[in-house]
Amino acid sequence: MWTLGGFNTADPETATGVLTACCASRGWAEKVATGRPYGSLVALKSAALAGFDELDDAEVAVAHAAHPPIGKPKPSEGTEAEWSRGEQSRAMTAAESVRAELADANAAYEHRFGRVFLICATGLTAEEILVEARRRLANDDPTERAESRAELRKIVALRLDKAFGEDR
Repeated sequence: MWTLGGFNTADPETATGVLTACCASRGWAEKVATGRPYGSLVALKSAALAGFDELDDAEVAVAHAAHPPIGKPKPSEGTEAEWSRGEQSRAMTAAESVRAELADANAAYEHRFGRVFLICATGLTAEEILVEARRRLANDDPTERAESRAELRKIVALRLDKAFGEDR
């Protein structure tokens, strides 16, 4: 967990590293780090989310690609992997049959849209996630791109809170 003062005075590579755990777009992380110093956590989060909103499709794809399928958190180490496991922890307690249905929905989504199904899973059950995955499979490409981007933005906001001590 970082303090605002520590983040503001960290070397650029360290500050960028803190941010890439929140969003894998290095361009986004560098832009936010370059905006230091921030006068408050609210100002930092506001700048970070405004920067996220300005990402082009290619950078959103980079950020999206860093996320594992729901139900298969990254086995790797590090802050982002730890957060991913925690965010999906409730879904991981589902019955095997529900997890299998979720894996099928993930595969169908990836086949249809060419990327993993992304949802801000914090606090959601596997059953709730499955309902959303099935609903979103019926989206057209532009609608789904927008929904996926909105979910990624929620994840970035949540992870900024975690990085700077406002874990919810």
